[in-house]
Amino acid sequence: MSAATVDIHLTDDDLRDALREDVRRGLTATPKWLPPKWFYDARGSELFEKITELPEYYPTRTERALLERVVGEIAEIAQAEMLVELGAGSAAKTRLLLGALSAAGPLKAYVPQDVSVTALQGAADEVAEEFPNLAVHGVVSDFTATLDNLPRGGRRMVAFLGGTIGNMVPAERAEFLGGIRDVLEPGEQLLLGAGLVIDPAVLVPAYDDAAGVTAEFNRNVLHVLNARLGANFDPEQFVHVAVWDAENEWIEMRLEASRAMTVTVAELDLTVEFAAGEQLRTEISAKFRREVLESELTAAGFDTERVWTDPDDRFALVLAQRR
Repeated sequence: MSAATVDIHLTDDDLRDALREDVRRGLTATPKWLPPKWFYDARGSELFEKITELPEYYPTRTERALLERVVGEIAEIAQAEMLVELGAGSAAKTRLLLGALSAAGPLKAYVPQDVSVTALQGAADEVAEEFPNLAVHGVVSDFTATLDNLPRGGRRMVAFLGGTIGNMVPAERAEFLGGIRDVLEPGEQLLLGAGLVIDPAVLVPAYDDAAGVTAEFNRNVLHVLNARLGANFDPEQFVHVAVWDAENEWIEMRLEASRAMTVTVAELDLTVEFAAGEQLRTEISAKFRREVLESELTAAGFDTERVWTDPDDRFALVLAQRR
């Protein structure tokens, strides 16, 4: 068995520079916002794992059950020689794909991508041990900016699971999908996992659970800013808010200031005023209609091959081929 290899295209300094830029732009904007990727320090990752186990939070278990049911069909259609996974994390769901693609015949390599060196190395090593006949080659990068760092060679399928596509506004999705198209060869594929538009009475509690775990996860971004940029947020003075935007068909997570306050971000030499009741947007999670997904993929240069949904039509897996 050959050990997993990892290429690093994103350093700690790169991440710090990106955080500084995002925070400066977001906290000086009107209305204020922060990108969701900064939730995920070690504590944030632990909190998200807890969220995925909550009774209200259906997306993770729904996608996994759907993948378990259709993974054989995906593998038979794709006939991939290389599986590239964007935002691989622990690569837990990926093992289903790897098993099916290996059984289907031609799979030779697995390329997990993530921003965390530690998480990626651990996942890559585990996969290399479990699938000794696969070449495992991790890439540490930001998938929105460094798609060109992904290796070529053999018929590739890029997997982007978990509904993460919903964290992007339409213009960002168009740019991202176009970027994937640009690094694929004609006939290579994208497997996309996306949440579907459902009853808000089911949807909203998934982002505002009764136990308050999502609220802690949301406030964690303020802990990250305090720890990494010397900010002096009092996270407990911010209230977690989750609302369904029916026009844009997305959930917005926000943090609402419970009183007027002045916050400083020492490393940026930045002072930020919050009015009582002012809200800071921390995440959108867009949900899709099948025709919208297919339309966006078509516009980006893909032909949809198959769409699978769970019995309740809450989640979709879309296999699309680069034209």
